[in-house]
Amino acid sequence: MNEDILKGKWKQLEGEVIKEWGKLTKNDIEVVNGEAKILKGKIQEKYGKTAEEAETQLKNFLKKFEK
Repeated sequence: MNEDILKGKWKQLEGEVIKEWGKLTKNDIEVVNGEAKILKGKIQEKYGKTAEEAETQLKNFLKKFEK
């Protein structure tokens, strides 16, 4: 799933993102607003991950929603 699709499906995926990364707050989700780069940064910040680890986690998460 590319970043354009993430942005387009953001409202549908918000709840799933919260389930996956429970440390993200509603405010974090509002700030992300479907932007993959911001979401990766939030994952790094809240979970102490490297950029590469956050990228991998996000890619694996998004694969679940590809059709």
